[in-house]
Amino acid sequence: MTQQTADDAYRFAQWTAEHWGVVRGFVLSLVQRPDVADDVTQETFRRALESVGKYTESGQARSYLLKIADRLVVDHARQKQREVTLKETKWQRLQDEHESHQPDQLASQKESQQQLNKALNLLSEEQRRVLLLRYYGEMKFSEIAEITQWPVNTVLSHCRRGLLAMRDTLHDSG
Repeated sequence: MTQQTADDAYRFAQWTAEHWGVVRGFVLSLVQRPDVADDVTQETFRRALESVGKYTESGQARSYLLKIADRLVVDHARQKQREVTLKETKWQRLQDEHESHQPDQLASQKESQQQLNKALNLLSEEQRRVLLLRYYGEMKFSEIAEITQWPVNTVLSHCRRGLLAMRDTLHDSG
């Protein structure tokens, strides 16, 4: 194994350890299906692995991975294929069987998650993307503008309007 190959393997392992959860959370928030989120996240890291040798380290690995994930989510949304899936209630029941949280903690977490999902779902697609990239990806507005290929002022506007809409929705439900 050459030194370059070893360095690339180490970099990819580091990306996976540090950013898998953030990328999956970002994707899940957009697609709202755990199975699709898993597939898109895996494809994101597969593509990153293919191009890890071309990546120039600049401290922007999370941004790089989220850019790949965002494009894959957009591509997925364009596809008009129907898939057969388990109903959400059955899927959730199977997941809950493997968790050992207290019932009151689960109920509180689930309620908070439902409120947040409701607020996110009421946003426009653009607002949701910007907010998820900003807060899940901890990205700067300039990075979001680069990923979405929108002007920075448009990104700022989507973020502001999205935050105001979420505040109103969460305030009304709380």
